[in-house]
Amino acid sequence: MSPFRQKLAGLRLERMHASRQYAEGGFINTYAPSAVREAGGRPALMDLMFRGNELRVPSQPLPSLDPRAAWTRRVQSGLRATWLGHSTVLLEIDGKRVLTDPVWGERASPFPFLGPKRFQPVPVAIDALPALDVIVISHDHYDHLDYVSVRALAKLNVPFVTSLGVGARLEAWGIPAERIIELDWWESTAVNGLTITAAPSHHFSGRTLRDRNSTLWSSFAMRGERHAVFFSGDTGLAPHFAEIGQRLGPFDLVMIEVGAFHPSWGSVHLGPDNALKAWQQLGSGSFLPIHWATFNLAMHAWDEPAEVLLAKAPEGLLMPLLGEPVEPAFVEDVQPWWRKVEQERWKGSTLQVASRFSK
Repeated sequence: MSPFRQKLAGLRLERMHASRQYAEGGFINTYAPSAVREAGGRPALMDLMFRGNELRVPSQPLPSLDPRAAWTRRVQSGLRATWLGHSTVLLEIDGKRVLTDPVWGERASPFPFLGPKRFQPVPVAIDALPALDVIVISHDHYDHLDYVSVRALAKLNVPFVTSLGVGARLEAWGIPAERIIELDWWESTAVNGLTITAAPSHHFSGRTLRDRNSTLWSSFAMRGERHAVFFSGDTGLAPHFAEIGQRLGPFDLVMIEVGAFHPSWGSVHLGPDNALKAWQQLGSGSFLPIHWATFNLAMHAWDEPAEVLLAKAPEGLLMPLLGEPVEPAFVEDVQPWWRKVEQERWKGSTLQVASRFSK
């Protein structure tokens, strides 16, 4: 079974061709970006020289918790989230469990020996997860759709909800077709007591040089009996956030990508500053940052997103440890746990950790 296989044919291909997001042989972004790329198109040499690898990778393992005992306890508010690294979150919504973009693989890469390596293992193994009701996959990039993880999850009798076309890979990797639901933007499905809606994002897709934008990318809204959660997937800043808030909100929790950003990638990734703007446009919900502190995917310091958010975010920011289950209704303040990781590195320096990203 090859990790590179996919078959876009039949009804799946017909649905793709019928999408408003499909044109001239591939999917396109139909919302104009609010943040335009800066000139250059790729990270500058100055970034490589002055933001070296010693900043982009933690100097020691990040603190983490084993969430299994907490998962056995009742969710008092009805909504609980456990960030497991990057964009992988176990959500508990009104008695149902959702797993987003499950990535347990060691590298975000087509090769097991090359490419961005995760800083440390996921706090809990796949076979130790509680019973799941649905798995949501936003798009097909390696740091969101992981062959090793899907193969392990294939053993579970759990449905997958994903974007148009991505189901071809899931099917090729052993997920039965009847367990795969592919959605276009603004389409909804009811699965195991939850309503899940695919929503716009401003990004791209592809896993090889020959399949660029052959499948769709999406954000998702998940609604139970009492609570609703927004999951950004990967995206740049665009007017879709305000429309999502109006059409699918209000939300109790929004999970927005904040890491792996660069000025030249402004139209396809947010970064912390644009993530705050996206949160404001969504108009509701506590903010759980995702897509950071797991892989070295850009030229910024690994903890820069956290410092920027802490300095600029108003109330409502959640910054849990890896593997720490949190109920947004009961979180009152943020503990900057990431600073302890680099305490020894910056000890004795005239540069204070708290002011590193205050400019």
